[in-house]
Amino acid sequence: MMGGYGGFGFIIMIAFWVAVIVGIVFLVRWLATSTRGGGSTESALEILKKRYAQGEIDKKEFEQKKKDLL
Repeated sequence: MMGGYGGFGFIIMIAFWVAVIVGIVFLVRWLATSTRGGGSTESALEILKKRYAQGEIDKKEFEQKKKDLL
């Protein structure tokens, strides 16, 4: 016969494989975005210090932003 599910066995099998494929796509996207965000563990103060050290901001701006953060 039709495996005990009647005519819906084919539809259930298609739904299962669609769910598996969607799950794999979401897993790959999650893994790809989690590895890209590796540098996001820096605190705002560390980023501010780095910008000051690289000369992107001057001492006055550094002190003001530091005061705002703390």
